Amino acid sequence: MREQLEQRLNELKAEFEAGQKMLTELEAKKSELQATLLRISGAIQVIEEMLAQDAQNAERKEQA
Repeated sequence: MREQLEQRLNELKAEFEAGQKMLTELEAKKSELQATLLRISGAIQVIEEMLAQDAQNAERKEQA
């Protein structure tokens, strides 16, 4: 009985360590993805502002 419990304990510890490692890797990937999304969001904002400015310039030329 004791041997079975010790074996199960070792299995559970190994599973726990593997789970912790996987969680750490996923958290790192999450951070990388958040940084990527932030850069993309910034690029979107810049392009939208440039398009809006271009539209304003075109409108001014038409009015002149």
